[in-house]
Amino acid sequence: MAKKDYYDILGIDKNASASEIKKAYRKMALKYHPDKNPDDKDAEEMFKTAADAYEVLSNPEKKAKYDQFGHAAFEQASGFGGGHHMNMDDIFSQFGDIFGGAFGGGGFSGFGGQRQRVVKGSNLRIRVKLTLEEIANGAEKKIKVKRKIKASGTTYKTCSTCNGSGQVTRITNTILGRMQTSSPCTTCGGAGEMIDKKPAGADAQGLILSEETVSIKIPAGVVDGMQLKVSGKGNEAPGNGIAGDLLVAITEEQHPTLQREGDNLHYDLYVSIPDAVLGTSKEIDTVTGKVRIKIEAGMQSGKILRLRGKGIPSINGYGKGDLLVHVNVWTPKTLDKKQKDFFESMKEDEHFDPKPESSDKSFFEKVKDMFS
Repeated sequence: MAKKDYYDILGIDKNASASEIKKAYRKMALKYHPDKNPDDKDAEEMFKTAADAYEVLSNPEKKAKYDQFGHAAFEQASGFGGGHHMNMDDIFSQFGDIFGGAFGGGGFSGFGGQRQRVVKGSNLRIRVKLTLEEIANGAEKKIKVKRKIKASGTTYKTCSTCNGSGQVTRITNTILGRMQTSSPCTTCGGAGEMIDKKPAGADAQGLILSEETVSIKIPAGVVDGMQLKVSGKGNEAPGNGIAGDLLVAITEEQHPTLQREGDNLHYDLYVSIPDAVLGTSKEIDTVTGKVRIKIEAGMQSGKILRLRGKGIPSINGYGKGDLLVHVNVWTPKTLDKKQKDFFESMKEDEHFDPKPESSDKSFFEKVKDMFS
């Protein structure tokens, strides 16, 4: 969808003077000001669109580029003219003087420079160790966490420096007019409140260290190094601030027999020569318990048996991986005389001559199959 021409937005022509551009923008901004149009998304959109137009047309260099190339001049730019709206704080900090005395000098309740800044408590980080079974099936862990909370008996009062807004506003005169800038109040740290009373043992912000048991739900399929977030279980903030988050780093414990590769699992199964020749059944580990698998007579070493759906669930919900059982025929390292005599007698037996068939894939073909 084509973007509307900036001159059309402000209702002016290309030959408009700087004062005419400013006058047209002020008219638009006052008409669609959020204080005048509460909870009106269309008016808010027009308010931002007008600011985008004025930001470009009030700047001689940007205006020249726009006159020559249109919106394409800013499509690759990171500035406001590149197709992204200015946010409310930017509009009021840069163009607040344009509103004059209207709406309390440029700030307003929902946005802008007079809005109280919300202070958030600091995050906490912990590490949780999980077994492969817990990763495969999901788990709920109850962890003791030491976090700062508001001490009982702590009271706060409005900051006298910023009058509770959490910000201090400065107005400076520039060649483009009066510029209004806002920054967090250094007295209260942007909270808008200061300590009034606090009990013994509380810190300068009225917080005290407390141990709490936090329940953490671990979804199936997490991977080593992944970080989960438990909202609101970090350190609390003073006054009306909100608590930080608890960041949970996942550590995967090594399984004694299973190895993980993405959502697939690998299991090394060793069978004796008699079992490989005659066939047998073997019990193996999976993440949901032990299962018994059949070893066909004449099983070759290096054969890979795929147990579909016996791996790890995808963290994105795309099904489960497989369990790949690698069959290794074990060759004994020491033999007694009777055993040696038996194998000596079999040396010339044609049944013991290697006769690979097309179904007996090479090592590289097996590796290819594992990833297909």
